Amino acid sequence: MSAVEAREIQKLEAPVQVWDFKNGNEMAALAVGQMDFHLMGYYPVTPSTEISEYVDADRAEGRNRITMVPAEGEHSAAGICYGASLGGARVFNATSAQGLMYMLEQLPVQSGTRFPMLMDLATRSVSGPLDIRCDHSDLYFTLNTGWLVLLARSPQAVYDMNIIAVRLAEHPDVRLPAIVAFDGFFTSHQKRRVQYFKDPQVVRDFIGPLRPLYTALDPRNPITIGAYMNDLDLINNRYQLHLAMEAARQVYPRVAEEYARISGRYYPPVDLYRMDDAEVALFALNTAAETAKDACDELRAKGLRVGVISPNLLRPFPGDEIRSALARVKVVLVAERADSYGSRGGNLTHEVRSALYDLPERPLVLSRVYGLGGKEFYTDDALALFRQALDALEGREVPAFDYFGHSPGDPARALKPGLPPIPTEAVSGRIRVEPKEGGLEVKTPPIRLLTEVPKRLAPGHGACPGCGIFPAVDQFLKGIEGDVVVLYQTGCAEIVTSGFPFSSHRVTYIHNLFQNGAATLAGLVEVYLEKKRRGELPEDEDITFIMVTGDGGMDIGMGSALGAAIRNHRLIILEYDNQGYMNTGHQLSYSTPFGHKTNTSNVGPFEHGKSFHHKDTPLIMASTHIPYVFTAVETLDADVVKKAAKAQWYAKHEGLVYGKMLIACPLNWKSEERLGREIVQAAVDCCFFPLYEIERGKTRITYDPEEKGKRIPVAEWLKLMGKSRHLLKPEYKAELEALEAEIERRWRRLKALHAHPEL
Repeated sequence: MSAVEAREIQKLEAPVQVWDFKNGNEMAALAVGQMDFHLMGYYPVTPSTEISEYVDADRAEGRNRITMVPAEGEHSAAGICYGASLGGARVFNATSAQGLMYMLEQLPVQSGTRFPMLMDLATRSVSGPLDIRCDHSDLYFTLNTGWLVLLARSPQAVYDMNIIAVRLAEHPDVRLPAIVAFDGFFTSHQKRRVQYFKDPQVVRDFIGPLRPLYTALDPRNPITIGAYMNDLDLINNRYQLHLAMEAARQVYPRVAEEYARISGRYYPPVDLYRMDDAEVALFALNTAAETAKDACDELRAKGLRVGVISPNLLRPFPGDEIRSALARVKVVLVAERADSYGSRGGNLTHEVRSALYDLPERPLVLSRVYGLGGKEFYTDDALALFRQALDALEGREVPAFDYFGHSPGDPARALKPGLPPIPTEAVSGRIRVEPKEGGLEVKTPPIRLLTEVPKRLAPGHGACPGCGIFPAVDQFLKGIEGDVVVLYQTGCAEIVTSGFPFSSHRVTYIHNLFQNGAATLAGLVEVYLEKKRRGELPEDEDITFIMVTGDGGMDIGMGSALGAAIRNHRLIILEYDNQGYMNTGHQLSYSTPFGHKTNTSNVGPFEHGKSFHHKDTPLIMASTHIPYVFTAVETLDADVVKKAAKAQWYAKHEGLVYGKMLIACPLNWKSEERLGREIVQAAVDCCFFPLYEIERGKTRITYDPEEKGKRIPVAEWLKLMGKSRHLLKPEYKAELEALEAEIERRWRRLKALHAHPEL
């Protein structure tokens, strides 16, 4: 069936479709809503995050009824989806890059037990170093997971392929989970003219009712899922998975043709463009293939016989269709947005070569890695790749494998040291910390004299106006004497201070991902101590190790932080709490207050902001019995400096320290930039964010707004931020009262701990 034939057939049946202007993420959310999925387990990761935002926004307005479950990390998101699928539900997830890496362990479990689900992958470069733009290094990790993989080169295809994928995945001969992959930012965020069915029932009729073979929700028919298997059983299980993939190979064309009959859009296993008499072909995925078509037209106008080939189906691999399309081609250049390092070609290069192996006259296969980290791929780039293939056709020597678009280094422009290091003596000798019975006594000079201390975090970062991260971190570092090494987990503070080739850090700085910061720094601390024991470092070397986290880092990174705390490594964890995942565009985190609006806890007739209360991280960390825990805000600067000095002493002498500082985020709190200090102080004065320390297990409130006659109603704090102002409306009275009651309960409990001689 051709695209023209599909459109002609569709005219005969013609369900009503709506023209619109949407991006790929919007179309993914629309398709999932129309299919009436039961559940979406998710965790925000750029550039797929918008999908969960759009799904949740539609849910708040009653346009879908999908249960949204915000996980603390992608590993758990995958587990949530798996558990839901065991209940015979239609389940959805969306992720990118590091998110896929973190959940990767779960993917073969889902396919190996043969429970269908759908996941959208907005492709992005896999770290490190960190890059949030598109390539296919994450996509290639899916190839051996046992999941179906469909490709979508446009927002229209995202909508269509999600629908096709569900029908394919749930086919009784297939029963496999499916991925729909599309290019991050190029497709996920760029708007195009699209069509979709006006009546969702058309979509639901096409995919049909879900008929699970097994369910964990039938007590009258108990089953065992995921049993331990020995060798003979496991090889049979894998053979069955192989047969399911082979069945999908046969089922997909039929599903694609049926969809074409109702939509007028046909997606064959392989998309061919001007390939009928082509001598040279460019093989590329998704958006690059669309760009290559323009280059193809330009060369065809000059009489050159070139074409473009691009799969719509990646798993199962459409080898027969590729072999048929390339049987008369003399040179094919495979362009890949990822490398299989050391194999002289990306994954698809080797699969294309394998597909062509049995041809009596095989075409020459060239391989080029291009477009990594979101590097743009223009028509001129496609022309350059075509010309390399044409050169090979004409007998000129062309490398079989190479990178395309990389830049040779210029020794004259080698990176030079930036800001000079800070002398140890310049940040030492001002603060005295002395042990005393039950704790420490800290003596600091007047705060104004600490302004003389050189800033470890220099000006020049790219944070939003009014961002509270840097005043808070700078204040804390004023209380830290001597040399420091800092590790920043992924987040706003990391992104805006270390954009290559620049850095705002005047001390040694390390970045690692959300979920592994504490473990990474723990490893560095232990090797530092071991090298000192062995005499491999100077005896007088004295470094304080600090991890800076925030933007939800104590959700996904909680396990790593708890492990480090239980092992009691000599380091400091400083969390800046901005009450959300701000680096990905303000999604709820577990520190978001109850009832507050974020892009994944929307406000509408069917949703009233975040549905559960904020996590009390300081008390969780204190339960590991580390020597020191504290909370602080920048408005009480002397308090911050004293707590920092205590933190350093305990980290050097007794073990791990955790501190939490509430900071303003005007952009996502929807507040005035000038009000940051006022807002965080109001959070303290209404007792939402109490200031206290837990020193060797003893709790002490360090600022009591009731004793000072400064306590204010919770509403006085909420009215300062657009994200919470709705709670003051009559229709949200129940949410406001629930928030007030929880704040009061926690405050009274804290006062009881303070009053107790041993707690």
